[in-house]
Amino acid sequence: MKEENTVLLKKILQSEGLRYTKQREAIWSEINRSNDHRNADEIYFSVLKSGTKVSRATVYRTIDVLVKHSLVKKIDGVESGSLYENRLDRKHHDHMICVETGKIIEFYNRELENLQDQIAKDKGYKIVRHVHQLFVKPIKP
Repeated sequence: MKEENTVLLKKILQSEGLRYTKQREAIWSEINRSNDHRNADEIYFSVLKSGTKVSRATVYRTIDVLVKHSLVKKIDGVESGSLYENRLDRKHHDHMICVETGKIIEFYNRELENLQDQIAKDKGYKIVRHVHQLFVKPIKP
């Protein structure tokens, strides 16, 4: 893990009253090594497979802290439960989720981002963050 990522993780854990452990580092590393959208159990089993003994509770607790501090993005509304993805060093994007297959398609549209900003501005606000998920299904000919 990059030194600056380790420092960041230590700082966040400390702010939450949690100790920095090799298990929490392994969870953070596992999430960072992938651009996949995975549920907590998939992350848990990957950490175990890598040789680090960790409890499910530690995985769930650590993921919650990482989501709270915007290092991991939580995607709700999928049949398999919440999914998580790395946010560090990734450009902003939104998601389309196929309700038939569960497939997640990442997309970015500058016009849509500008429109959202303009709507907020027209109402006297500025967007500080947003979650944009489209639930879709294939068009049948």
